[in-house]
Amino acid sequence: MTKQMVRPGGRSARVQAAVHTAVRELTSEVGRDALTVPMVAQRAGVTPSTIYRRWGDLQQLLSDVAVERLRPDAAPKDHGNLRDDLSAWVEQFHDEMASPAGRAYIRDALLGDPDGGNAGQCSAYAAEQIDAILARATKRREEVPEVETLIDHVVAPLMYRILFRPDGLDTAYARRLVAAVLDRTGP
Repeated sequence: MTKQMVRPGGRSARVQAAVHTAVRELTSEVGRDALTVPMVAQRAGVTPSTIYRRWGDLQQLLSDVAVERLRPDAAPKDHGNLRDDLSAWVEQFHDEMASPAGRAYIRDALLGDPDGGNAGQCSAYAAEQIDAILARATKRREEVPEVETLIDHVVAPLMYRILFRPDGLDTAYARRLVAAVLDRTGP
């Protein structure tokens, strides 16, 4: 059973931060394949039982770290109009997700999450970013598509290509997805 991680406060937040930091540091030092729970626990200054109790196993821990790493750092930039905002966002999304590190985070997020909560959280991150772009465009009185339309016609095909058909995938493809939706809906 996957334990859903919430943003805890106090000691729990410090433990989570220390463990996440240990995972990131050790992954860069020894590689993901050499990582063990005792190694992470020692680096984080906790017992292995703390990690097992909180995350269940190494894969669930890696999944939790990956979801946190996939969380956007900032709101999407404002480029003055919907088309430019969405194009810039999708290019950044593509660059991050299609990178070797991005693909590894996606893999880890999904592997340690058999009931799909992490996939839903990652989808929510994308939807929140798109919603911010659409809200800005609405304030500028631009015609906007629905968030779900952009998820279905931009994010979903891009993620499919990133995961299953990466050959020939580039930012031009990502921009074409945005253009196809916007040309259909009017902005």
